Amino acid sequence: MHTLAVLALFLSLSPAFALWPLPRQISKGTTALKLSPGFNIKLSGIRNAPKDLTDAVARSSNYLRNDKLQALVVDRGASSAQRVASAKSLKTLTLSLTSSAKTVKSISEDAVLPLESRVEGYTLIIPADGSEATLTANSTLGLFRGLTTFEQVWYEWNGNSYTLEAPFNIEDSPAYPYRGFMLDTARNYFPVSDIKRTLDAMSWVKINTLHWHIVDSQSFPLQVPGFLELSEKGAYNAQSVYTASDVKGIVDYAAARGIDVIAEIDTPGHTSAIAKSFPEHIACPEASPWTQFANAGQLRLANPDTVNFTASLLTSAASLFRSSYFGTGGDEINTNCYTQDNQTQAELAAQGKTLDQALDEFTQVSHKALKAVGKTAMVWEEMLLVHPVNLANDTLVMVWISPANVASVVQKGYKVIHAANDYFYLDCGHGGWVGQNVLGNSWCDPFKTWQKAYSFDPLANLTSDQYHLVQGGQHLLWTEQSSPANLDSIVWPRAATSAEVFWSGPGGDVGAALPRLHDIAYRFNQRGVQAIALQPEWCALRPGACDLNA
Repeated sequence: MHTLAVLALFLSLSPAFALWPLPRQISKGTTALKLSPGFNIKLSGIRNAPKDLTDAVARSSNYLRNDKLQALVVDRGASSAQRVASAKSLKTLTLSLTSSAKTVKSISEDAVLPLESRVEGYTLIIPADGSEATLTANSTLGLFRGLTTFEQVWYEWNGNSYTLEAPFNIEDSPAYPYRGFMLDTARNYFPVSDIKRTLDAMSWVKINTLHWHIVDSQSFPLQVPGFLELSEKGAYNAQSVYTASDVKGIVDYAAARGIDVIAEIDTPGHTSAIAKSFPEHIACPEASPWTQFANAGQLRLANPDTVNFTASLLTSAASLFRSSYFGTGGDEINTNCYTQDNQTQAELAAQGKTLDQALDEFTQVSHKALKAVGKTAMVWEEMLLVHPVNLANDTLVMVWISPANVASVVQKGYKVIHAANDYFYLDCGHGGWVGQNVLGNSWCDPFKTWQKAYSFDPLANLTSDQYHLVQGGQHLLWTEQSSPANLDSIVWPRAATSAEVFWSGPGGDVGAALPRLHDIAYRFNQRGVQAIALQPEWCALRPGACDLNA
């Protein structure tokens, strides 16, 4: 039985226990413990502590003072008041590093390391007698992950922050190094404040990657050094842009919260917006009819000037980001566009190449340019399975069309990021967005519930010697029908489910998970993130009472 399934079975008898994601190993008790009015978090033996670590401690202290989340039980904790009043008080949580390295890396430095180099594990011990609690890790990033766990232990009643389940002994580390959320900011623009609020929420459930699908056919909101015409003519308006300063602010904010920002500029498709400023590089921009030219606008990949333009654009954009990775897309290439583009057909004929051969050369140039500036490419699965391209062995491949394609990708020896539309697409089930289509539904109907995502098995149909190629996975929000108005509600708490699948491992029971997911949603709301209700509150306060077989 999977570790997560065992933990879920053990913890299902304790509705007040609400850690998310579940730690990989945990023991807990039945003793009440409260935080002292003078409770403090201190660092021990961490020389020249990085500012982002001390800032994280300050944020945790603030959450502990201000969450004021009452337990999700019928009386919201009133019946425990006497136990809490007489409980021992915890005065101190001490953080320390087990590493003997003389130079301590910051959370921000650890967050943007290559996937195989990240260290996120921690040990958290909370005694029941009020003696010092300890949080130890091999990295400041691990300490930060442990702080988010510590914050979730406590509830509030009558001015006291308390738990009824001390002592705690937690040994924790992630099952997979990549736990992501993708946000599309091209279909609709999202202000920096919305992105930062989303980053906060991601950090609370240990999501460590923002895959930022920043531009697309509809708009080009990114100000790229040396290519400012793209945003000047391709953004929706002068206010709907991300300046270099905005990007730095988002990247730094994310890194300080243990999150790597992987930007994506999709190529060669999804590039119609580039035609507003560089029409010579784009075939069939905004062509019609829709049924033949969906996602119209493709880079003229057989043209040497376009190849060089693209490589320069990608490397310039990549300079804005700290991540070791950069997304170059490769999905939904519209071959009909190229067939009908006279220039591309003439260039292919002159060079004696097929479209796929030209795509391969185009991609080689772009990826080598990115490699030269220290970036590893991330692509969608079509780059291997639909239009076979010779990719470097370290390329990350996102699989969105079908989980069944994962086996084909790993058979070729590539690392996989799960992004399955039938499990993790947050925009499905909201009706069709293409006009004059009265009975149309979204192409990926039905709505992808949190239960569906929670049931995902990252290792399905793989052999044990292929498991190491699975890097993790992510929820994704394509924003044809999303904007700042519904960002929180469409993402949370659903996106927390993949966070647990890829931190704790698969195999959890939805019945045991639901009370904990209620809890994280309520805590999010306490912190200003408007997560939606999963059930009537009557049900949330009575775990199991609203089950189908109750």
